[in-house]
Amino acid sequence: MSHFSQIKTQIRNLTSLQAALSDLGIDWKPGPREVRGYRGQTYKADIAIEQKNGYDIGFSWNGTEYELVADLQFWEQAWSVNRFLSMVTQRYAYHTVINETTKQGFQLAEQQKNEDGSIRLVLQRWSA
Repeated sequence: MSHFSQIKTQIRNLTSLQAALSDLGIDWKPGPREVRGYRGQTYKADIAIEQKNGYDIGFSWNGTEYELVADLQFWEQAWSVNRFLSMVTQRYAYHTVINETTKQGFQLAEQQKNEDGSIRLVLQRWSA
């Protein structure tokens, strides 16, 4: 019986996910690699985050999105699982917006972090 939990996300772009994790100061390793779980069980992941307790966290492609994969009983991060996913998702969205709008000729003109934790972006595009 597997102790791994798979938590669905809306994360579909690996590069933006990697940038989001880096922004948060999370030491991640690129995959494919095995994340370690209860009693030596492993799960193939595209990103692995090693924990000091020997149980890893990973993000694994399920054909539609990257799921968070971990044995939640051994979660050892500074944030709760929900807070962790919330922070990763916000930084992921930031990088996705910047990358997609840059492709369309926009540039970041202004960025403001609001008291509620949201981020306000002002983008501009000059036309000839």
